Amino acid sequence: MSKLSIQQKNWLLSAHIGFAALWTGAVLSMFLLSLRNMTASNGDALYTLNAAINLLDDYIVIPAAIGSVLTATALCWTTNYGFTKFYWVITKWVLTTGLVVFGTFWLFPWGNEAEQISEQAGLQALSSAVYNFDVKGVLIGTLTQAIFLIIIIGISTLKPWGRRTTTKPAQNN
Repeated sequence: MSKLSIQQKNWLLSAHIGFAALWTGAVLSMFLLSLRNMTASNGDALYTLNAAINLLDDYIVIPAAIGSVLTATALCWTTNYGFTKFYWVITKWVLTTGLVVFGTFWLFPWGNEAEQISEQAGLQALSSAVYNFDVKGVLIGTLTQAIFLIIIIGISTLKPWGRRTTTKPAQNN
């Protein structure tokens, strides 16, 4: 793939930043709804909060995370950043991959199960051990995701650690 012009790179970088902002804002919103979820006073409110958390996850977090990964891949592929030239890029890949895996296999299922339980049981969901585990998982999970997303944004901005040093193999003469 050929290198991008400065203007093309800036457009791609803007899209990447936009996706990261959407992802971070939606996760922070999910966290705030999860906090409110702990003090819901009626079954309809409890279900509505859980449904809103999943709505944010399904329609903002998941597409924004996918957009963030796709634009990051394109930036690495088409610019001098590369995939492994800089420690800060490698760190972002590792952290982002961790967030996507955690969100896919733990956070997303916890949120969906909490919504289903609160829809069926209403306020009685609060006495369910499974429900309480799920909502605490969503609360702690969204806070953890928000913190790591902010760290990733900081890494993107500061670009610490610099370029990796590589040694070329000795040539036989």
